[in-house]
Amino acid sequence: MRTVLVLGGTGEARELAGALTGELVGVRVISSLAGRVSAPRLPPGEVRVGGFGGVPGLVAYLRAERVDAVVDATHPFAERITANAVAATAETGTPLLVLRRPPWPPQEGWTYVDDAAAAAAAVRGRRALITTGRRELAHFTTGVARTVDPPDDPAPGLTLVLDRGPYTVEGELALLREHAVEVLVTKDSGGPMTAAKLTAARHLGLPVVVVRRPPAPDAPLVETVAEAVARLTGGSGAG
Repeated sequence: MRTVLVLGGTGEARELAGALTGELVGVRVISSLAGRVSAPRLPPGEVRVGGFGGVPGLVAYLRAERVDAVVDATHPFAERITANAVAATAETGTPLLVLRRPPWPPQEGWTYVDDAAAAAAAVRGRRALITTGRRELAHFTTGVARTVDPPDDPAPGLTLVLDRGPYTVEGELALLREHAVEVLVTKDSGGPMTAAKLTAARHLGLPVVVVRRPPAPDAPLVETVAEAVARLTGGSGAG
C-alpha cells in the first residue's frame, strides 16, 4: 500500500485529503497538522498533530511510515516546514509536490512590503485592521488585530477580535466600519477564504498593506487540488 503524507493546515490540504481518500484505492493518506491552532478543522482520513522535530525528525518519520510521496499543502508563509520538507525529502529520495494557492492579483491602492515589521512601519499611525496572524503582532502597538486564537502578550493599544474564516463581505464591511479602520494589513495568502476583507476595503476606498510571500521552494508546484490529484494519480510529479 502506498502512503502519501499531506503537510496541511489549509483548506486546500483538507480538500486534497478528502479527494485522495475518495479516489486513490489502496493508498494510505496521512494529514499532518502543526498544532498551532486550537480546535483545528480536521481533514478526512488519518491525522497526526504536532511537529516532527526538524529535518531529522521528519526524515525518521518518512522512513518509519514508509512514505512514498509528500505533498506540502501548508500555508504560503509556513517557511520552516516547507524548508524542512524540501531537505527531508531530498535526503530520503521521497518525491515532493508543493500545493500553493495563487496569490491575489495586485490592486490599485495596495502597498507591498517584505515583512510584518515593514507593514507596521507602512501603517504610519493610521488605525489598521491587522490580519497577519498572532505571531506577527509584536510589531504592532495599536490597531485592531484579528486572530483565530488569542495572541501571547499583545500590546495594550491593540483591540483583539477573535474570529475564524471564511468571512463574508457584509461582515467585513461591518467590522471595518465599527472600528473606524483606515488601512488593512494582510499577508498575500491568496484564495477565497479570507478575500472578503479585500473586497470590503475596496468598497470603502481603504488602502491595503500586503506582506509579500516568501519565494516558492525548488520543487514541483501546482496551484489547485485538482492538479495535485492529477499528479498523484497520473504518475508525474510526486506520483
